[in-house]
Amino acid sequence: MLHCAPTSFQLKPAFAKIVCEPGWKWQKREKPLANYDLFYVWSGSGEVILNGVPYPVSKGSCFLFKPGDFTSATHNPQKPLVLTYIHFDVSERVDLVPQSYRILKETVDFEHLLSRYVRLFLVKTYAAEEEAQLILKQLMIYLLREDLEGPVERKASNQLTEAIHEVANFIRQNPGIAHRVEDLAQRAQLSPRYFSIKFKELIGASVQSYMIRTRIERAQHLLMHAGMNVTEVADALGYRDIFFFSRQFKQYTGKSPSEIR
Repeated sequence: MLHCAPTSFQLKPAFAKIVCEPGWKWQKREKPLANYDLFYVWSGSGEVILNGVPYPVSKGSCFLFKPGDFTSATHNPQKPLVLTYIHFDVSERVDLVPQSYRILKETVDFEHLLSRYVRLFLVKTYAAEEEAQLILKQLMIYLLREDLEGPVERKASNQLTEAIHEVANFIRQNPGIAHRVEDLAQRAQLSPRYFSIKFKELIGASVQSYMIRTRIERAQHLLMHAGMNVTEVADALGYRDIFFFSRQFKQYTGKSPSEIR
């Protein structure tokens, strides 16, 4: 489904987020499914039988039933299932399909997409079907990414990655500031030593090298497109010594600032 256009996702009218009634059960049909069904459990406990194989289900259980599948399900009336299901089909030839079953560990992003999908039609939002097709494609990409790259890393690891990338973006947005590692580490809520180690691991360059590189890249842009001379650029980027700026610029680009301009 990776290469299918969003417009090829044909949305079926059967979709909802529901709390299953105490006596709810999904009986096995005589005929197999005719289309796809994304089935996600928000809470509760029960069992799904897919093509004769039983799967215990609880929060994070996610199925993608496919055309030709035989399915049935039951749940614990004391812990009723809360689930979202989305029926759909695909008009294009499908080359890559997510696995039929998984338990999602990190559910926030996936649940946000599911909620948005259902809410679009509840309030009859303008262009709801077009946006729903895009969301459905995102959901399939999420599942395929997990199949190919493994489960999403634990939340703490994700937060660390986001913090480091936020700091790298802050450096890039403010190349003229003489950033101190201690201040950047505090921004990421890390110790300076651990921050420096993780920064190099995730960004691919030391903090100092990254600061210089972003400053020189900005200098190139200002020289080529802003009509500023070498002295003006050096001053704008915090260089007190124009000769030091020129040496550092040539070290990183192989040319002097005047050659670039």
